[in-house]
Amino acid sequence: MTTPAFPVILAAPSGTGKTTIAKRLLALRPDVGFSVTCTTRAPRPAERDGVDYFFLAGDEFDARVQAGEFAEHALVHGRRYGTLRCEIDRLMAAGRNPIMTIDVQGAVQFVQAFPSAVLIFLLPPSAVELLARLSGRGSEDRETLVTRVDSALMELSTIHQFEYVVVNDELEHAVAQVLSIIDAEALRRARLTNLTERVTALANELRDAIR
Repeated sequence: MTTPAFPVILAAPSGTGKTTIAKRLLALRPDVGFSVTCTTRAPRPAERDGVDYFFLAGDEFDARVQAGEFAEHALVHGRRYGTLRCEIDRLMAAGRNPIMTIDVQGAVQFVQAFPSAVLIFLLPPSAVELLARLSGRGSEDRETLVTRVDSALMELSTIHQFEYVVVNDELEHAVAQVLSIIDAEALRRARLTNLTERVTALANELRDAIR
């Protein structure tokens, strides 16, 4: 029996650590691959186009939306983000589970395009810790910070739409929990191929053995 690749979505309020967890998963497992997201925001220091994000101008982003190239896209903190269908197809064709770090509205939209996706919501250990992480970035002014907090409140209200919840209180523990989810999902009966044939063959062998 084999399990076809399936997308794994890590969604969380900004600053919860979803990108850090995704990078650890990539380092630990050869059967996962990172799906690079498109965005219209400017790169942060050390971010590379095509590696961390595809940085697109607004008109190019619009053109790709009109062409139906996105599995999901959304406006987040005044900037547009989207996941290309071809990125997901490329990874799954290679037998790798695409790992995505996207916002909650994109996650819910994505499942409509790829119903096999697994939704994992990451929670910060506390409000104090989340605010510290956001402030520590150094890229958020007061107005931006308030916007991100408002977004976090909205995102927390959607947690019931996710199948799994992981608290990122300690990185390695959170990574281990996500790995356990991926392992469990790979064994889900509905995902297994050739299961009916294998069970039928097993049953036939048992009947033959007692005749």
